[in-house]
Amino acid sequence: MSELPGPGLKRGGLRLIGLIEHAGLIVVLIATVVAAAQEIFAMWSHRQVGVTDLLLLFIYLEIVTMSAVYWRVGRLPVRMPLYIAMVAMARHMTLETQDFSPATILAQAVAILLLGIAVLVVRYGHVRFPYTDEGERERLS
Repeated sequence: MSELPGPGLKRGGLRLIGLIEHAGLIVVLIATVVAAAQEIFAMWSHRQVGVTDLLLLFIYLEIVTMSAVYWRVGRLPVRMPLYIAMVAMARHMTLETQDFSPATILAQAVAILLLGIAVLVVRYGHVRFPYTDEGERERLS
């Protein structure tokens, strides 16, 4: 019968996981800043800014915000990726509308509506049925 790992091993494992999370966040932030800079340079060189360019910059901004929230709170609110998906769908529709059939445009609009409803449901669930995270449960017991 094997023994459970001691508190030192558990603490070291949690520290390693935390380092990996922070390294991943730094990579995501650097990649997002580089992508945003490339988009700004492309707009500058074309001397033109379109709605799709602005929506892409909003997506980058949401990714930076999502990373900041994750860094500060230690968990990712489900709503943030839903917001990013909504903006990405709107950008895709704006960019490719001429190639879509009316049924495809309607399906994408319904998808954005469903994402919006999902945001409302998640928000309602968080307000109506608050929960404690794992760290709080460990501290309370």
